[in-house]
Amino acid sequence: MAAKTKMVSSQRPVDHLTDELVAVLGDGKAYDFRALFDKVFEAIKLKKLISGGEEMLRLRSYEKLLVLAKRGFVLKTGRTFQGLARLPEATSAFRQAAAAAKAAGPAA
Repeated sequence: MAAKTKMVSSQRPVDHLTDELVAVLGDGKAYDFRALFDKVFEAIKLKKLISGGEEMLRLRSYEKLLVLAKRGFVLKTGRTFQGLARLPEATSAFRQAAAAAKAAGPAA
């Protein structure tokens, strides 16, 4: 009997929430979570990218901010968040470009 094979894609889907967080924090200003979430929520609502309710999006946003802070993309000071120089590396476009470069192999 032949073993079943699974087709697994190495590409992750676009993460619109993280991309919007990066866009807002990219200006270098420090935001408290409430002001940051309001800006991100308005941008996502205008682009019609919302899935789930506002409270679920708020929880996901806070969780993503903590992950970004842990990975060194965002500086968390008390209740304020500020983007650091490496912040653009957290975007979906950067991840996809890095995955494409890795798949292409080393340049000769």
